[in-house]
Amino acid sequence: MAEPAQEPIQPSDKDNNHIEPHVCPINKNLGILNPEKPVFFEQDLKNLSNKREISSIPKADGKNGEFWVYPSERMFFQAMRRKNWDPKADDMQIVVPIHNAVNERVWREIISWEKGWGSEKCGGPKLIKFEGKSSKMSPKARMLKLLGYKPPFDRHDWKIDRCGKEVTYIIDFYSGKKEGELLSFYLDVRPKLDMNGGYMRIIRGFREFFQKKNDL
Repeated sequence: MAEPAQEPIQPSDKDNNHIEPHVCPINKNLGILNPEKPVFFEQDLKNLSNKREISSIPKADGKNGEFWVYPSERMFFQAMRRKNWDPKADDMQIVVPIHNAVNERVWREIISWEKGWGSEKCGGPKLIKFEGKSSKMSPKARMLKLLGYKPPFDRHDWKIDRCGKEVTYIIDFYSGKKEGELLSFYLDVRPKLDMNGGYMRIIRGFREFFQKKNDL
């Protein structure tokens, strides 16, 4: 069994080895912070931008044309501090674009999986919710670890709406090879191994097999 083959995502800054770009997009109506427990880091926050970027990921519970919105530099920094990480305010200009790029790559992989499964008739798949499961290794990652491969540093489960049908995707995040001080990440995105996801994987496997055979 081979390691995940997706292309790496490489940030261009060489001084960010501690960055963990795995916070998913947030719902603009929910926010990040608990208003009952405000946290203020005035010195850290004063130079952080409040500007937020709209993703390309449609919201399942939103109006037509409504998309998920990524956190701003300030929101991202506060979220990391609230999780007891030790972020550096100066890194946020690098961290946030990496975070956004990773999530956009995940969505493109999901779109690729969804082609031909019926979501086209209702405007394509839409994201319902996401969940970080870094402490719960996926069965595939566990098996690869037993075979001697390096385990993923994070896992997310994304639940999407396919014209009223809920489909769960598992995303394992792997550290790629370092080129000097540059970081790279590999994403292994696939449908959850249930009845529906298993069938999708089998069909895709056959398609790829015959495509390679035709290319010979």
